[in-house]
Amino acid sequence: MASVTINGQTIDVEPGSTVLQVARRLGIDVPTFCYLKRLPPLASCRMCLVEIEGLRRLQPSCATVVTDGMVVRTDTSLIDETRSSMLDMLLANHPLDCPICDKGGECELQDMVMAYGPDKSRFRDPKRVFHSRDIRLSPVIIMNVNRCIQCQRCVRMCEEVVGAVALGTIEKGMDTAVTGFEGSLASCDQCGNCVEVCPVGALMSFPYRYKARPWDLAETDTVCPHCGTGCQLTVGARKGEFMRVRSKEEHGVNRETLCARGRFGLDFIEGQDRIRRPMIRHEGVLVSVSWDEAGSYLRQRLAQVEGKAIGGIVSPRLPNEVLYQFQKLLRTVFLTNNIDCSSRWSTPFDALAPILARYTRSPLNEVLGKECVLVVGGNPTEENPVTEYLLRDAARRRKTVLLMLTTRPSRLDDDAQAVVRVSPGAEAMKLQAVVAGLAAAAGESLDSETHAALGPTIASAAADKDVDRLVAALNDRKTVSILVSVDLLRLPEADATFQQLANLLQLLGLLGKDPALQVLFDRANQMGSWDMGVLSGALPGMRAISDGAVRNAFGRDWSTEIPHEPGADLDEMLDLCVSGKMGALYLVGSDPLIAYPDREFAAQALGTCDLLIVQDSFLTETAALAEVVLPAAGYGEEPGTFTNNEGRVQKVRKFREPVFEARDNLAIFDFIAALRGRKLQHSTQSEIFHEIARMVPAYQGLTEDDIGADGAFTTTSAISPGSAFSALPPSCTTADGLMLVTGNSLFHNGYLSKRSEILNTVANDPYVAMNVDDAQELGLSDGDQVRVCSSRGALVATLKVERQFPRRLVFVPENYRSLRLNSLMRRGEYPCPVEVKRVAAAEHTEATNRVWRGV
Repeated sequence: MASVTINGQTIDVEPGSTVLQVARRLGIDVPTFCYLKRLPPLASCRMCLVEIEGLRRLQPSCATVVTDGMVVRTDTSLIDETRSSMLDMLLANHPLDCPICDKGGECELQDMVMAYGPDKSRFRDPKRVFHSRDIRLSPVIIMNVNRCIQCQRCVRMCEEVVGAVALGTIEKGMDTAVTGFEGSLASCDQCGNCVEVCPVGALMSFPYRYKARPWDLAETDTVCPHCGTGCQLTVGARKGEFMRVRSKEEHGVNRETLCARGRFGLDFIEGQDRIRRPMIRHEGVLVSVSWDEAGSYLRQRLAQVEGKAIGGIVSPRLPNEVLYQFQKLLRTVFLTNNIDCSSRWSTPFDALAPILARYTRSPLNEVLGKECVLVVGGNPTEENPVTEYLLRDAARRRKTVLLMLTTRPSRLDDDAQAVVRVSPGAEAMKLQAVVAGLAAAAGESLDSETHAALGPTIASAAADKDVDRLVAALNDRKTVSILVSVDLLRLPEADATFQQLANLLQLLGLLGKDPALQVLFDRANQMGSWDMGVLSGALPGMRAISDGAVRNAFGRDWSTEIPHEPGADLDEMLDLCVSGKMGALYLVGSDPLIAYPDREFAAQALGTCDLLIVQDSFLTETAALAEVVLPAAGYGEEPGTFTNNEGRVQKVRKFREPVFEARDNLAIFDFIAALRGRKLQHSTQSEIFHEIARMVPAYQGLTEDDIGADGAFTTTSAISPGSAFSALPPSCTTADGLMLVTGNSLFHNGYLSKRSEILNTVANDPYVAMNVDDAQELGLSDGDQVRVCSSRGALVATLKVERQFPRRLVFVPENYRSLRLNSLMRRGEYPCPVEVKRVAAAEHTEATNRVWRGV
């Protein structure tokens, strides 16, 4: 420890602390412009200069490391004069256009001048002017270089945190200007973090420009509704109208950063296809009715399907309280375990249980603080961008060893020590080989029983030079974290992959490497949906439905006998529909017709269901097929909680009232229960949260007051991880032709974000990505219009040639409704065999028209 005295206050601090950090810990205000907590110090603005006893010159506190016995002053007359002079120099060329600047009212330069600035300026020369009009750098970012104070926060944030390198500086001294490459932001992620960190109005949000002043806005702290990273954000609304999103440096896993979806993608709530009133199908057409009429009709129809199966599918974007109450409604009112929380794949609880039992519910910062991090599957750059920022920070600043075992390339590959590219489905075999390699390297450090248990598991593991690099890195590090993409659930080999992951985690534990595991979910509350028991084989707390003690405990609390047999998952419910055994299918916020990986089968299943009930905010393609449609509150219109990838529970706050005749989801569940002559106990958000905290072990004892600005962490799962190694032989067949894979794109997450007009202006047009060699073999070039054909259908999009993309793979983002990607796919067949051909000019024109028409 080092003893430091600042302004007469003495404190003991850790070695390596800077004077600025110590001063702020003591509550001493030291002004800064160029300093950001998550960036290395630059010491260019000179606002944080301090006097240090024994040194002749003032020192930048942000870059000066404390030493034992150091004595510092931050408030001398020399310092005051220096700060005033620095601000005078900045104002010499800064335009005095505060009344029209979007930063007015929250401008750091304004605040600094008021606190430390000169009474009058000594400069009389004409102000430097770079340009007479603001420059539109992108659809969402506009720049006024005249206001720039050269702190370079934006440039460093873009390069060192986001990794996009879209901004840079030209010229020197007072002529320094921030710009994009040739005046554009060609490699920009459109995340707006440069706007967030700009202390003045040099970089601004174009969608928010001239719309409001900070004091006009009612601001609400809430959680992003897109991916599972769980970024905290602040929504600004004026008279109930959405205005902007910003982030706060001091709170959340994200601190001051957001991705494009979080910062610019919340305008989806203003979508034009909001459901205004309840609707029932009359003579083949959906007709608007009152809630009372909808209730009478639905009561009659539910009675008519009595005796047949009933199932429910709910969106993992909804709050915990809604998810918990939905499964409770199905189990207590409809007496069924036919429940799932995905419209893309079935959730294999038995395969996931060994992984969930070892889940690390801790801050991501701690998980990434391990010596080595292995990323398995997916593309964090496009699926969980803010998690990618933190991974890059760990690799560059903490020197964490980053390992990638993925199908698709990502921007993180440049920071990884080892990158192993695998064909989809081969992850299980590679993981099995890693387990075999680690066991061999451990040698006698593992007891004979463990070697015997591992024998059948690793016997068929093939030697692999790529895997050897992973094994060496894992073996040489004392602590290891594994981040797993939820995208692996798409694969027919998902069970084998997760069981091999469980083997790896167990072996790493036996080797004393303190393994940590988290899943990178691409839906905001996927973790919460599993915790809440929205699973056909598990009750809340992810405890098996077959566990009689658990089932009886919930039955007593709910005053109902819960069915003891596991129910049907998504695939099985659709099978029940096709076979004519499904009486009613109840969908809440879910759109299988566009999301399920076989559009033809989904349409057949939904069309043959006796009674299809859709409860949603928007008139989705599935809702258009329904017999009864109920308008539900959307994001920001009802309170609740989300549980993110870390296991962190955070409050989702309401910032406006439900529009038109929409009702809270919880109120609609009460409405449905009443139609069956039942009443759900604990039907308000607060009451349900209290029940969750009482009944779900991981949430035991939590109160709403415990969920502060940074949320509250749930505890370890009640599932027993077991000790046996799985010997399930993984299988993966390699196809000769091109294979289609899919996933999320950078600017869209699922289909909700496609309703964002702002994101649609920055997102790429629908595209097809493939390897450069594959493209050359087919005589194709980057930018060509191509047709992707399977045995089920075809689509037309622009070709995007990527050198690092794997051979024989074709990637098409799943997020473009106009493409109807799932029309090409067949259930149970992933990846999907396809052909790619150039499109004739006339066909391209027609395809473009179809996309614009939304056909």
